[in-house]
Amino acid sequence: MNQLEEIILKTWDNRDLLKESPNKSAIQEVIRLLDIGSIRVAEQLSPGIWKVNEWIKKAILLYFPISENRVINAGDLKFYDKIPTKTNFEELGVRAVPHAIARYGSHIERGAILMPSYINIGAYVGSGSMIDTWATIGSCAQIGKNVHIAGGVGVGGVLEPPQAQPNIIEDDCFIGSRCIIVEGAIIEKEAVLGANVVITSSTHIIDVSGQEPIHYKGRVPARSVVIPGSYNKEYPAGSFQIPCALIIGKRKETTDKKVSLNEALRDFGIGQ
Repeated sequence: MNQLEEIILKTWDNRDLLKESPNKSAIQEVIRLLDIGSIRVAEQLSPGIWKVNEWIKKAILLYFPISENRVINAGDLKFYDKIPTKTNFEELGVRAVPHAIARYGSHIERGAILMPSYINIGAYVGSGSMIDTWATIGSCAQIGKNVHIAGGVGVGGVLEPPQAQPNIIEDDCFIGSRCIIVEGAIIEKEAVLGANVVITSSTHIIDVSGQEPIHYKGRVPARSVVIPGSYNKEYPAGSFQIPCALIIGKRKETTDKKVSLNEALRDFGIGQ
């Protein structure tokens, strides 16, 4: 692995090396290892703390210029792209409903379920997770085990710059319909996001469950139950409401990990 990393870093600094077959082979090997899950773009060091493997992201970026567009057949449909799509779902033990698309170089663990959805290169989806209808898992996003990504959710891709942290959703989270998670946000273990919550690196995430508000940015603490909200901000033109995310409490121990998102929110008197 150290040898692969060394080749990738040298090639990244000198693109003329892309013309040499050994360097192309090294890049292709990194993508193969990503595809089978032997390596990951980001690794969890401890709860809520992740390390980005910058050299792997650089390998993904180098994979594009050494790959050529070709026709990709999907029944009567045809596509034209540089990166093939996965076709071995039966071998992987992954249920994939038409039209679930996962690009080569993403990894989906056995037991995951893909409804009609899209998973980009470098992404990782853990076992027992469901990627629901028209959800998008962007490049390098890391999805934990037993996560429910509801319909229409957008988990953004963070491929550039290479050192930037991808979007991360840890184990046992519920992500409600039409949520947006972008700009390297971390949703920590067992968090519950209600429908339409938007989390960016600058979103005000405000814990309003206690006597005084507690503010977070770019990170939803473990077991938090979150809904969309707004706060007032003064501008020269007047006073306006700015979107934010409100933490209204912690997921209760009595809420089983496999219950529906609606049931988790009903603990706090809120429907999906």
